[in-house]
Formats: sequence, structure tokens, C-alpha cells
Amino acid sequence: MQIFVTGVTGQVGWELNRSLLPLGLVVPLSRADADLSRPENLAQLIRQRRPRVVVNPAAYTAVDRAESEEALAAQVNGVALGIIAEACKEVDALLVHYSTDYVFDGEKQGAYVETDTTAPKSAYGRSKLAGEKALQSAQADYLLLRTSWVYGRRGNNFLKTMLRLANERDEIRVVADQHGVPSWSRLIADTTAQLVALRLRDRIAPRQTLHLSARGPTTWHGFASEIIQRGAKLGLCKAIKVHPIATSEYPTPAKRPLNSVLAVDLLEQQSQLQMPDWKACVQACLAEL
Repeated sequence: MQIFVTGVTGQVGWELNRSLLPLGLVVPLSRADADLSRPENLAQLIRQRRPRVVVNPAAYTAVDRAESEEALAAQVNGVALGIIAEACKEVDALLVHYSTDYVFDGEKQGAYVETDTTAPKSAYGRSKLAGEKALQSAQADYLLLRTSWVYGRRGNNFLKTMLRLANERDEIRVVADQHGVPSWSRLIADTTAQLVALRLRDRIAPRQTLHLSARGPTTWHGFASEIIQRGAKLGLCKAIKVHPIATSEYPTPAKRPLNSVLAVDLLEQQSQLQMPDWKACVQACLAEL
């Protein structure tokens, strides 16, 4: 069984190469093969090679730059998904795709469930929601996995930025009024592999939208404090002061949802998996670093 994986140099794609190995022949696709600004190339490859599963972590992820490049973000995150999904439908392939907490407006009190109304406030969020709708319209067999605050050993991410800043400065200021759940790329990849295995055995229903993250809400300030506290104990950075600030004190081109907490109850019920606490994942990731 062939399993195509896009975005293999990214945080989640890199982990998927390992996590999916027990399920079949993992075919990592380079950007030349899976450039979502030209999705026809990937669609043609899917029709030619007829994989059983296509896992697509590739995306336009420059949240702030998307405000000035919305057409490109919409092409990569939205239009491309419809084209890829149609090819997957033709060859009866399962398509696994990742979306984001940014499809919600962040105004809900409490964790977002899969059926909550979407209302993105940013160009990036709109592009990801367009991808969700394109995927659902194509009627291919799919797993749509929304996740949040992704970090890991690879690429540029919040955890690595905090470690770097802690070694460069004596104190930092971090937003404390945006709530969410940090999600380790390893957790996302391992859970994806287990969900794919269950779907291929018809243990979970087709065309599922599930929230995939660790458990336990925090803020960016809480996340940064945990990284630096544990990182200092491991000798990865200095122990510095982390000051809480309001979103209004750190303006960005794209509006961030104030509440990005995703409920994972449905995923746990469907899969009988138990999502770990986010702090345990941070500790494990730092230990590897």
C-alpha cells in the first residue's frame, strides 16, 4: 500500500514519514511533486500511481503575510484541495488534510467542537476554511483534522523561538489573553497514523472532521513560561523573566482568535485514544532537543 505524504520538510510532514511507516510504503513528495500553487501536478501523480492514502500537511502558513497575499493563500489552502480531492475520489484514496483553529472567530466561551459555526477573522483562516469546504464538496473519503499552535523539532515555531530569545535576552513580553492548546508535531503525526489505520479497517466512519490537539488550555504567555522553565533545567536556555502583555500591545497584520481551544472529545470517542496534557508533550520535545 502506497501512502503519499506532502510537505515532508515541514514540522508535521517530517514526523509523518516515521509515524506512517508501519502502515505501508511511505512516498515522501518534494515540493516539485506537490507544489500546491500548481496542484494539477499532484493530481496527475495521484491518478498515475494510485496511492491508497494521501496525507497533506503542506500548506500556506505565513499567517500575517497572507493578509497581503490572500489570493496565493486561497489558491494553496483552498482551490488546491478541491483538485487533489477530486483525484483522490477517482482512485478511491483516503485523503487526510489538516486545518486550523483559525477557522473560528475566537469569541466562544469554552472549547470549540467540530460542529461549531466557523467565522474566520484573517485571510489565512478564510483560506483554510475554503480548503475545508472544497474537500467536503468533492465527496472523496477524507479525514479533516483541525489542530492548533503546532510546534516541534523542525522548522520555525514558537517553542524554538522562545528558546532562542531566552538565550539572547534577560526578559521577554508575551501575549497573555489569547487562549489555546499547544500541539506537538509528533503527537499530530502519531495520532494521524492511528486514525488512518482505524479508517482503513472501517473502524471509524468516512468523511470525518475531528479536532486533534493535546489537552489543557493555556495562553501564549503560559506556553512560553513552560518552555523557558523546562528548557533552563535541561540547559537549553537561560531562565529569564516572561512578562504577560495584552494582544493590543503586540499588534499584528492578521487578527488572532482570542480563544483557540479545540475540544478533542469526539476524536477520543471515535478512536479510543487519550490525548496527553500539553505540558507532557513540551517536556518530551525539549528532552529530544
